[in-house]
Amino acid sequence: MTACPTGIAHTYMAAEKLVQAARSLGHEIKVETQGSIGAENHLSDNDVRDADAVIIAADKDVDRSRFVGKRVLAVGVAEGIRHPEQLLERARSAPVYGGEEGAGAGNGAGAGVGAAPAVGGSGGGKERSVTYKALMNGVSYMIPFVVVGGLLIAISLALGGHPQAGGGLVIPDGSFWKHVNDIGVIGFTLMVPVLSGYIAYAIGDRPALVPGMIGGWIANTGSLYDSKAGAGFIGAIVTGFLAGYLVQWIKKVKVPKFARPIMPIIVIPIVATTVLGLFFIYVIGRPISWVFTHLTDWLGGMTGSSAILLGALLGLMIAFDMGGPVNKTAFLFGAGLIATGNQTVMGMCAAAIPVMPLGQGLATLVRRRLYSEQERETGMAALFMGLFGISEGAIPFAAARPAQVIPANMLGGAVAGALAGTTGVTDAVPHGGPIVAVLGAVGGVPAFFLAVVAGSVVTAVTTVVLVDVVERRKGGVAARAAVGVEADVAPVVVGVGAGVGRGGGGGGVASRTGVGAVSVPAGHVGASVEEVDGAAADSAGVEVADRADGGDGSDGSDGSDGSSDGAGRDEGAGSEVLSGYLTGQTVKTQLVADEKEAAIREMAELVAGTGKVADVDELVRVALAREAQGTTGLGEEIAIPHAKTDAVTAPVVGFARSADGIDWGSPDGTRARLVFLISVPEAAAGDEHLRILALLSRKLMAADFRARLQGAEDEAAILRVLGEIQ
Repeated sequence: MTACPTGIAHTYMAAEKLVQAARSLGHEIKVETQGSIGAENHLSDNDVRDADAVIIAADKDVDRSRFVGKRVLAVGVAEGIRHPEQLLERARSAPVYGGEEGAGAGNGAGAGVGAAPAVGGSGGGKERSVTYKALMNGVSYMIPFVVVGGLLIAISLALGGHPQAGGGLVIPDGSFWKHVNDIGVIGFTLMVPVLSGYIAYAIGDRPALVPGMIGGWIANTGSLYDSKAGAGFIGAIVTGFLAGYLVQWIKKVKVPKFARPIMPIIVIPIVATTVLGLFFIYVIGRPISWVFTHLTDWLGGMTGSSAILLGALLGLMIAFDMGGPVNKTAFLFGAGLIATGNQTVMGMCAAAIPVMPLGQGLATLVRRRLYSEQERETGMAALFMGLFGISEGAIPFAAARPAQVIPANMLGGAVAGALAGTTGVTDAVPHGGPIVAVLGAVGGVPAFFLAVVAGSVVTAVTTVVLVDVVERRKGGVAARAAVGVEADVAPVVVGVGAGVGRGGGGGGVASRTGVGAVSVPAGHVGASVEEVDGAAADSAGVEVADRADGGDGSDGSDGSDGSSDGAGRDEGAGSEVLSGYLTGQTVKTQLVADEKEAAIREMAELVAGTGKVADVDELVRVALAREAQGTTGLGEEIAIPHAKTDAVTAPVVGFARSADGIDWGSPDGTRARLVFLISVPEAAAGDEHLRILALLSRKLMAADFRARLQGAEDEAAILRVLGEIQ
């Protein structure tokens, strides 16, 4: 099974490599590709039953319940591309998945031992850690709840809130906007259990989902353990991991064969939910309540101390867990003093409250290349929520990158709180953010906005610096994608059935021999190629498969006559390559540039000669931003930088060669000598972008095709070779 969490290129490359290797070894293999629209060339029950082994190459969890009782080898997608022959041989001796859990019964028990982390062989450390993948899984499912809940609350306050004499907004009970607000509150309430539930699901599969969600709800409901505030998203992360690993442990308990079918749907969820819930209430919850109480007492003793110190401390607390016990302690402390006539403490809190979402949103604008498309969209929503004092808008960022985001949030919150304390900002209502200043509840408005802006800038800059440091240590490969969150990964199964002759047809592959099922969920290779976000991803690649694999029917006839001048190439071979997107005008036999950024600019200027590029600088910026998310160097001396941007008015593809090669950060360490630049406008990105990537990634896996492309003497010869892609 192959799939990329954020795109398709590696999906097809891994599938093609596995098919080629299986053919050379005399095996029969069937490959299922899976992406944002689901599985293609789906592995049937018969395929799995008749398979001898399963290979899963992915950096994201996949549902392995259907492979119980089969030999399973789990690796990263890079291994599927670089060492397919070795994988096929190793799969034959891989451990039996689910064997220790008594999963030999193929029905209900199968679900019970589902998608736990690989029990089968591993890919030599090439897979992402279970912790990372589980956390990203939870964050990706949580983000919609944060965005929908936060924006509905903000919109209802903006359009339905009535200003009060003392400042602030109140939405009348029973009004239309009150109902909209209530819906938003429900979204916010659900985000914590959803985070916990899907972290647990990524570890323990379906049986862990209920304990994870209920555990998250308990963590967020402080009244269950005598606390005025729940544990928030940090508590949800704790319960998610506890639930997942608890379910995994229960699965290892030997049970009679007759009880196996009810284990995953009755026994495991009930036992895990009960144990986890009581454990949190009696063991974890009590300390949280104690911390809340003593923090409140401690803050009470500091009211007469330095305003700068108190403001900084309150800012640190507000920014730490965004809705958790530490945050709530500071907030309720400030709110409680309003009635006594002391409004300065709430002023410090009010200035710190919007800093986290505003700072994180600002960071996505300042250094867009460090963030995925989904993160940038979440950043825009966070900015909007920050204006209304909804600090939870920053939770997706904190949950995804806690080591970088939480310290940055706390530093910015401390700056905002300290500045507000120093300048004597006051707040007459228990709320924060620019909205309360606009509505007249804040005293010292200029100083208030100065504090908010300063804190937000500090948070944004610190976040960018910390994230950038981490990315550089990883060689420029982004930690996300994703959180992605968006595309589902699936396995590649070697099964009976489909014949070998159709190498990659339909996005899947079939072949047979000693190895039965090779499942390769292709996550991104250590450095991933564009991982597309359109729903048409895999379907586009499927069309390509039939033509790309073994389809060298075009022997150069397309455009073979365009050997002399550029015009002849444009109307001849050029017009036939990649639907006419690559022509004689967009081919260069030799790049002048010797490093990646310069090469991308040189190619952007090359394709600009077609008149389809409205803004070369913007095209370069978007292409480089894509590189920051994960290198587009595929290995095998190939790089396919690409950009979805309205800087181009129509799809256009450029190709150039580099004699010495360019360091592109490819997973196999090779320097890129064959470079394609794909540029499509936003409106066409969901279709053409994916189709072109799939066409190229499959065909370029053929060594003889690459050799002929390298050896082509001039543009006309290059176009004749590239014409084979059709």
